[in-house]
Amino acid sequence: MSDTKAPSILVIDDDAEVCYSLGRVLSSKKYQVLEAGSGEAGVAVVKKGPAPDLIFLDVRMGGMSGLEALQHIRAANPKQLVILMTAFGTAQTAIEAMKYGAFDYIMKPFDPAKVLALAENALKAHADMRSAGDYKPSINADDYREGIVGASPVMQDVFKVIGQVTASDVTVMITGESGTGKELVARSIWKHSHRAKGNFIAVNCAAIPDNLIESELFGHEKGSFTGATNQRIGKFELCDRGTIFLDEIGDMALATQTKILRVLQQGEIQRVGGIDTIKVDVRILAATNKDLESMVKAKTFREDLYYRLNVVRIKMPPLRDRREDIPQIVDFTLQNLVKQKKARVAKVAPEAMAVLARYDWPGHVRELENLVYRSAVIAQGDTILVKDLPVEVLAAAGTGSPPAEPGTPPLPTGAGHLVSTPPTTTATQTATADLVAGANPAPTVGQALDFLHIELSKLDEPLLERLEREMIVRSFKALDGNLARTAELLGMTRATLRKRIEELGLQPS
Repeated sequence: MSDTKAPSILVIDDDAEVCYSLGRVLSSKKYQVLEAGSGEAGVAVVKKGPAPDLIFLDVRMGGMSGLEALQHIRAANPKQLVILMTAFGTAQTAIEAMKYGAFDYIMKPFDPAKVLALAENALKAHADMRSAGDYKPSINADDYREGIVGASPVMQDVFKVIGQVTASDVTVMITGESGTGKELVARSIWKHSHRAKGNFIAVNCAAIPDNLIESELFGHEKGSFTGATNQRIGKFELCDRGTIFLDEIGDMALATQTKILRVLQQGEIQRVGGIDTIKVDVRILAATNKDLESMVKAKTFREDLYYRLNVVRIKMPPLRDRREDIPQIVDFTLQNLVKQKKARVAKVAPEAMAVLARYDWPGHVRELENLVYRSAVIAQGDTILVKDLPVEVLAAAGTGSPPAEPGTPPLPTGAGHLVSTPPTTTATQTATADLVAGANPAPTVGQALDFLHIELSKLDEPLLERLEREMIVRSFKALDGNLARTAELLGMTRATLRKRIEELGLQPS
């Protein structure tokens, strides 16, 4: 969208009155409005080029339907932003509209304020996509086969320690908040060690009940307890000559801790219900998000086991302490999603990336990866925009109030927005014409006050009653006393309109 050229908007509808009415609303903001009277004609305009900045497309038309036209338009130009128009707000319409890549959809008859707000949001998205046109990923995902991404100084220190411990069988304790990537570190140590040909088994100690964890780790003999119908080989036996990763080891019961200590000291295990000892050659890596030192003092974690596990410690930093790594993690995630065909989005608008960099990420890398996946699915084009980010992230990142939903006019910030000077005759005539054309069946309070020449300071009766009275009278007059059309314009049945006319003491004449 050029700074000197007005944005172009194509209206595709087989109803000439709708095209005219919508064109007047959009032209009021100096947009360049084009029209097409059928789906086929609209698709031809897009294919011929240049593509408009935005398209308003009717769902139900003779010949090619709006949804069919949408698919052809998106096939010709995947980045084209399209707003569907429909008089039938069914779940199926909404689902199919978004499924085929519509930016949004709007209900007929139109509220001009909502039309303009929606157009403004869409054109802003169009501009953001263009600003991301020269987007160059900060990394190549293929260079990060380990899955650990980061060029910050704290992550470089982590990489150095990983390299130092891979040449030996030293026990490593990996600490850090949940979601920082502790298991990725453990897997990286295993892959680069001489045990890489052996098994790597991760065990979440917090997810296994205390009465089952010994059987999981050490196995059990047939008949050793109720339900033990067969002999079972435990994780330590399966990991012989390999590596076992004990995640959330701070949640392990004291009785099980004693048996882990025996493995570390003597390299042997005993199945539950068994009498024989079994030699195992296993490297143990452990991780926790708890303060083990405090647990040792509280005697909820064995001190001797703590020192056996904590030979080398790797502390994973929280994402908020390495914000410079966020663009790389985002690029790594997006490239993998595209490669796995889980998403088509490959870019992030600069404004959206700035929001991600300001957010504190309480869920760390795991939360960021999930958010990127969610936003990539939501995005209508090939770029993640600010509008595609969750509202809670926008608010927490310090962007103030989140952007209004597409199609929602800005809310007034004070009573001054409701008090206005009477409009000129031309403005009143224009408002009346838009109402009669069906373009504005539900005006905002501010528009209604302007249209009806009402000032709050001069009201001598309840505002809603005065508004309703004036709207009925003026609409009735504008439509030459046609009761059916007046009821339709005001969004009520004829019976309801007759009742309100009687209650307000009005005379149909």
